[in-house]
Amino acid sequence: MPQALIIGAGIAGIAAAIRLAVKGYDVEVFEANNYPGGKLTEINQNGYRFDAGPSLLTMPQYIDELFELAGKNPKDYFQYHKLDTICKYFYEDGTRLTAWADREKFIAELSGKTIEPPENVARCIDNSATIYKATHKVFLESSLHQPKTFFSKEGMKALFRLSQIDSKRSMHSANEGFFKNKKLVQFFDRYATYNGSDPYRAPATLNVIPHLEQHFGAYFPDGGMYAIVQSLVKLAEELGIKFHYSLPVEEIILNSKKATGIKVDGNVIEGDIVISNSDVWFTYKKLLATRPDLHPKRMLSQERSSSALIFYWGIKKQLPQLVLHNIFFSKDYKDEFESIWQKKNIYSDPTVYLNISSKYKPDDAPEDCENWFVMINAPANTGQNWDQLIAEAKQNILKKLSGILREDIELLIECESILDPRSIETKTSSYQGSIYGASSNNRFAAFLRHANKSSQVKNLYFCGGSVHTGGGIPLCLLSAKIVSGMVPKF
Repeated sequence: MPQALIIGAGIAGIAAAIRLAVKGYDVEVFEANNYPGGKLTEINQNGYRFDAGPSLLTMPQYIDELFELAGKNPKDYFQYHKLDTICKYFYEDGTRLTAWADREKFIAELSGKTIEPPENVARCIDNSATIYKATHKVFLESSLHQPKTFFSKEGMKALFRLSQIDSKRSMHSANEGFFKNKKLVQFFDRYATYNGSDPYRAPATLNVIPHLEQHFGAYFPDGGMYAIVQSLVKLAEELGIKFHYSLPVEEIILNSKKATGIKVDGNVIEGDIVISNSDVWFTYKKLLATRPDLHPKRMLSQERSSSALIFYWGIKKQLPQLVLHNIFFSKDYKDEFESIWQKKNIYSDPTVYLNISSKYKPDDAPEDCENWFVMINAPANTGQNWDQLIAEAKQNILKKLSGILREDIELLIECESILDPRSIETKTSSYQGSIYGASSNNRFAAFLRHANKSSQVKNLYFCGGSVHTGGGIPLCLLSAKIVSGMVPKF
């Protein structure tokens, strides 16, 4: 039986392991941490449970597909339900917008509360669907680094639809073309943050993202987001996949330009193929450090995506005006992104994302309490004084939330954990703490991401958020699917 060695038990690494096991490989996964999940993990503190990483589930069909491939009923392992209310948005002037899952209700909400013609909202939503139809088969579900992708039927269709993907202008410019109301421009600009980008520079092609949320829906797993990891690991172990925790890989072993194994704890473990679910920068700089001649230098020097600063707060009160997902917008979005990207700083009036899983999973917090996942966008770690930035950011966040919610939030906090760009880098080997690898602030960003297969090292493959197709749960799962289609059959 052929041997597959996977570096990293992030969501893409687990998915790749499952797909290869179904394909007939003997699979072993090596994880530096003492738990699986990578960025998708959890924190338990003082009776509160927090999903520590991704907090929004879209396109769960890619999770179901893994169970179905293994001949299992997904519902026996993993259950979720669709949200009627996707998110609530709070503006400083008192405006409140609710992103309803129902299309007509959503259009009426945005139009009615911003005095924007409903046809403008509908046109924006339809444009998002058009971009998806023009791109998903080629840009999301296939390798952009194989000629056959573009000579396929779907590839030829995509080439004829290039004008529809709106890559020549920025997201912000496109959204200004749809709306006169600045609140709605800001509303749709926010989707750039879903892959750590700047809406004032990222191509309008990224306006595809609202379609993934509005058309396919947003969901909540019955056991919380970490249930995704737990259910997939259970399936993987049933398939005979072996997980090795607290065992960081030290080196990828090469025979000339062919991957033949990995070094772990000083020992060489041989394999027929090696798949890195680690950040591509870390893979080359650390695991292939002795072979700089193989490093894709231009690719490794690309601008990194933004990072995040997250406070996990146990709140000793329930606030009924909040839902599972909540956004508190800054007054000046352009200034906020200039601060992050040009000044490499945290903005004094940051947009705040607040996730409260106890709204749907009450045992995530003690009775009459809530578990707050409070996140703001932050620059990648380039040596800033993070202790000072974190202290200032906390006060600015508390001031903002307290003012809008008319509640002294600081008095309600009874426990706290913090995740910042430094700890993101340490815990997940994400270079500079950038959550999504390279940024997408370039019209050619999709083509500039590292391929899922090495062009120089035979039998070396890549999956996860730092390579094609990008970050986020659905895209990481798709990267694993692409890799499984590339590996040789034995």
